Amino acid sequence: MVTARRSLDRDILRLAFPALGSLIAEPLFLAVDAAMVGHLGIDELAGLGIASAVLTTIVGLMVFLAYSTTPAVARRFGAGDVRAAVSVGIDGMWLALGIGAVLAVAGTFAVPALVAAFSPDAAVAGHAEAYLGISMWGLPAMLIVFAATGLLRGLQNTIVPLWIAGAGFTLNAGVNWLLIYGLGWGVAGSAAGTVLVQWGMVGAYVVVIGRLARRHRATIRPHREGLGGSARSGGWMFLRTVSLRVATLGTVWVATDLGTRELAGWQVVFTIFSTTAFALDALAIAAQALVGKALGERDPRQVRAVLGRTVLWGVWGGVAAGVVIAALSGVIGVVFTGDAEVAADIQPALLVLAVSQPIGAFVFVLDGVLMGANDARYLAIAGGLNLLPYLPALIALAWLSPSGPGALAWLSATYYGVYMLARGVTLGARIRGRAWMEQAA
Repeated sequence: MVTARRSLDRDILRLAFPALGSLIAEPLFLAVDAAMVGHLGIDELAGLGIASAVLTTIVGLMVFLAYSTTPAVARRFGAGDVRAAVSVGIDGMWLALGIGAVLAVAGTFAVPALVAAFSPDAAVAGHAEAYLGISMWGLPAMLIVFAATGLLRGLQNTIVPLWIAGAGFTLNAGVNWLLIYGLGWGVAGSAAGTVLVQWGMVGAYVVVIGRLARRHRATIRPHREGLGGSARSGGWMFLRTVSLRVATLGTVWVATDLGTRELAGWQVVFTIFSTTAFALDALAIAAQALVGKALGERDPRQVRAVLGRTVLWGVWGGVAAGVVIAALSGVIGVVFTGDAEVAADIQPALLVLAVSQPIGAFVFVLDGVLMGANDARYLAIAGGLNLLPYLPALIALAWLSPSGPGALAWLSATYYGVYMLARGVTLGARIRGRAWMEQAA
C-alpha cells in the first residue's frame, strides 16, 4: 500500500510540477501587464481591469477546448491507441482555429459595446478599448494553445507545455517593456506584445505536434467526426464556464460601481487570485490526466486513489499559498501600483483571499477530477446552482455600496466566501458517490 501510494505521488508530481509552470504563465501574462500598465496610472490600470475581464470571459468560455481534449486523449492513450489519441487532439486544434477566427472578427467590431457595458469613465474606457481592440487578434492563438496543451496533457506530457509557456512568459515581459516604455505605446503596447508572443507559442506547438503525428502516423487533416465530437463533448463545459464568467463579470460590475480606485484594487486582488488559482490548478491537471488514463484502463480503484491523493496535496498547497499571500499583503499593492494609499486599500482584501486559499484548492482539484471523468454535465448543473447564493449576495453588496478599504474587503469576502464555498459544497457532494466515474467517454 505504501509503495503504491509513493508511486502515485511520483506520478502526480511528475505531471503537476511541469503543469504548474505552464499554467501559471497565463496569469503571469496578465500580472506582467498589470504591473507595467499600473505604473502608467490608475486610469490605465482600471482600463486594463475591464479589458482583462472581457478577454478572460471570452477565452474562459472556450476553455473546453483544453478540458474536453485532455480526457478524450487520455482515455485513448490509456486504452493503448496512441494514434487515435493524437488524431482527436489535432481535431481539437482545428476546432480552436475556427472558433478563434470567428471570435477575433466579431470581437473587434464589438469592442466599444463590450467596454460600454461596464459604464466606466471616459478616460478608463479609452484605455480599455485600446487594449481590447488589439488583443482580439490573439484569441485564435490562445485557443489553439489551449487545445494543443490539452493534447499533450492527455498523453501524460506536461514538460513540453512548460518549456513553451516559460519561453512565452520571458518573451512577453521583454517585448511588452519595449513597446510600452521603449516605444511609448502605453496600453496598446502591452496588448500588442502579448499577441505577438501568443502566436509564437502556436508556432512552437505546431512543430511539436507535427512530429508526434508523423511518429504515430496520425493524420493532421481535420475530421468531421472528430470536430463534431470535440464540439459535443465541450457543450456542457461551455455552459459550466458560462456560470463562472457570470460570477466574474458580476463581480467586476460591482467593483466598477464602487469606484475607479476600487476597480483598480480589485484588478490587483483578482490577478493574485488568478495566479495562485492556476498554480493550484496544476494538481487538477495531474488529476484530470491520471483519472482519464485510469478510466481508459478500466481501473476504478486507481481513480479513487488519484482523487484522495490530489485532494490532500491540494489542500496543503492552498494553506501554503495563503501563508505567502498574507505575508506579502502589505507590499503587493505597492508593487502593482506604486501608490501607498491604493496599496493600503488593497491589503484587507488580500488577507481575505489568503484565508480562502484551502477552499479554492479543494475546488480546483475536484474540478480536474470530474473533468477527467468526463462528468461535464454535472459540472454545468453545479455551476448554475452555485450562482443561486452568490448573485443575491453580490446584489446586496452593490445596494449597500460600502467605501474605502472595507469596500474591497467585503467584495473579496463575498466572492471567496460565498461563491467559492458554494462550489466546494456542490463538487464535494458529487464525489461522494460513484456516478461520476460512470460517464461516457
